Amino acid sequence: MELKELIRPLEVLEIVGDASVEITGIQSDSRKVEKGFLFVAVRGVSVDGHAYIEGAAGKGAAAIICEEIPSDENIHTSGNNPVFIRVKDSAEALGKVLSAWYENPSDNLILVGVTGTNGKTTIATLLYEMFRKMGHKVGLLSTVCNYIDGEAIPTDHTTPDPVTLHSLMARMVEADCEYAFMEVSSHSIDQKRISGLSFDGGIFTNLTRDHLDYHKTVENYLKAKKKFFDDLPASAFALTNADDKSGLVMLQNTAAKKLTYSLRTLADFKGKILESHFEGTEMLINGREVMTRFVGRFNAYNLLAVYGAAVSLGKDPEEVLVVLSDLHSVSGRFQTIQSPAGYTAIVDYAHTPDALVNVLNSIHEVLDGSGRVITVVGCGGNRDKGKRPIMAKEASRLSDQLILTSDNPRFEEPDEIIRDMVAGLNAADMEHTLCITDRTQAIKTATMLAKKGDVILVAGKGHEDYQEIKGVKHHFDDREKLREIFATQQQ
Repeated sequence: MELKELIRPLEVLEIVGDASVEITGIQSDSRKVEKGFLFVAVRGVSVDGHAYIEGAAGKGAAAIICEEIPSDENIHTSGNNPVFIRVKDSAEALGKVLSAWYENPSDNLILVGVTGTNGKTTIATLLYEMFRKMGHKVGLLSTVCNYIDGEAIPTDHTTPDPVTLHSLMARMVEADCEYAFMEVSSHSIDQKRISGLSFDGGIFTNLTRDHLDYHKTVENYLKAKKKFFDDLPASAFALTNADDKSGLVMLQNTAAKKLTYSLRTLADFKGKILESHFEGTEMLINGREVMTRFVGRFNAYNLLAVYGAAVSLGKDPEEVLVVLSDLHSVSGRFQTIQSPAGYTAIVDYAHTPDALVNVLNSIHEVLDGSGRVITVVGCGGNRDKGKRPIMAKEASRLSDQLILTSDNPRFEEPDEIIRDMVAGLNAADMEHTLCITDRTQAIKTATMLAKKGDVILVAGKGHEDYQEIKGVKHHFDDREKLREIFATQQQ
């Protein structure tokens, strides 16, 4: 494709060279540049792509999009003289040229994004499952796994990098997918990884403390989420949780059709929990009863969002309720495993204070005082340290026995992370708290303490099947550990 066609959607400030040059590929990683490629120099959080312009030119880049055209003579006299395109924001430009390169795939999909602190994975995945059950070909971009209809594609990030993202969208179109549902992280909004995508709908779940290591303040975190809704077109819908204090903020400046869901107040999609137990929840949604296989108030909100989005996309409300009743929980999200000894283990991804409180409150709602709660939890390394004492305090408050352990320590020492968590506990809390760094031993200890009718919550990792230690991912799966222990109880 000619460069001038690729840059047509951009606000170009300056062109140095012949824009009719033919482009054979696009990259923002200079290591992956090949002869004839367009290299886009993006200013990242820790790396500035402008520092790699010379390397990209040396590899044969035919053109370079950047915010500053370098004056380095080595680039212009190296035998390869790339065309330079100067723009105000190369991160935004990257998404737009990728969309043009792949013939605007999101224009050929009904694309819905889900953002918020908690619930993104569940809502996006359930919408994917629902629309497939309704006979559609569907794509999914999520924390757990990406899917092109039935084809699973492993994922490393909540929202992929722009090059991967647009190529996946193009593959969805090639596979005749009609719909695509994706998690939209605050990082991807702030870093403009979703630039060039055309959304038909947006869903907001909630906003609580998370990712402050990146955003620094809750206000910045909120602004990142809100920008997603501010950028939605008038043809899209914006569906928000009216019960969350930030819910209606998301709708303030959007041109999209404004819709709400709620368990507590009047809303377009109103729900009520009628009965809850570990096998599921009976709900009232817009006046109709439905039995679901999900547990907890937080899941009731997720189901309302799924229902509201499906109806907003034109699906018959009755059909939506029928399919909703047949959906199963997402891997590692309030996933129950029954012990032969008569207690229940629950594995959940909860890794923020609010998510942990939601899961523990849901457990208490079902137990209704008839059993003890034993919680195994840790905090990830090289992430927001401020939430560590809060996580420990909330877990202590809502648990009869607390075991603090290692999560993904990354490049930190696990014992130091646990000490940060212990800082949030007082002497009374410590009386029912154990610190066991080894996660396997922590889980084993919880099973030894549990009695018939109790519930063990193993929180923080959910679907993850690894522990990241010093830059290396070691196989570790909470669910596997529990099943191994339970297998010995049957012998």
